[in-house]
Amino acid sequence: MNRRGPVIAIDGPSGVGKSTISRIIARRLGFRYIDTGAMYRAFAVAAHDEGVDVDDEDALERFCERVEFRFGDEGERIFLNGRDYTDRIREPSAGKLASIVSTRRKVREFLVELQRRIARDGCVVMEGRDIGTVVFPDAEVKIYLDASSRARAERRYTQLAPSNAVRAVEDVAREIEERDERDRNRPHSPLKKADDAVHIDTTELGIREVEERIMEIVEERLAGGGTDS
Repeated sequence: MNRRGPVIAIDGPSGVGKSTISRIIARRLGFRYIDTGAMYRAFAVAAHDEGVDVDDEDALERFCERVEFRFGDEGERIFLNGRDYTDRIREPSAGKLASIVSTRRKVREFLVELQRRIARDGCVVMEGRDIGTVVFPDAEVKIYLDASSRARAERRYTQLAPSNAVRAVEDVAREIEERDERDRNRPHSPLKKADDAVHIDTTELGIREVEERIMEIVEERLAGGGTDS
């Protein structure tokens, strides 16, 4: 695929720091940042709001026909059909709905194609669970972030604390493990590391350490001729 710039794909399960590090890398490179997980969550919440049965694939397919996404504030805010879903998608219920919706083939086909169109010109950092394997298997740089389930649960627990929706960290860990199980075993675009992705375990690493490691990888890959720009 001919692009004006590279695509940097950052994949991995929830709680590994994908969003934080992807934003940082995008800013350092002057690239666009796209959170595909936010797209699934916004889609799921909007469908639920409109009374669409998330277990009915035909109803979800019809909903796809009238969905329009827009990102604002350098990818920090997400709008669906003109409505700002940025805050709503951080609620625990949004993650549960998205986990169900993301298993529906028609929804994945719709959003994957949309993600490809959004990033067709390159110069983008795109994060998710299937960017390097499905959305952009030809991405110039592929990173797979991971961490122990306990570390991920503690990070997510800290994120939830300000919302006053905190459960015990053990409950958060159980939800994360259940989400992992669904994501890794779903029939369409399961969560897995691309063969040519660089694996980084963030369990014992700080954000700055992960940032510098990824920047080293980006510089190595792009210096090797991984982009037309």
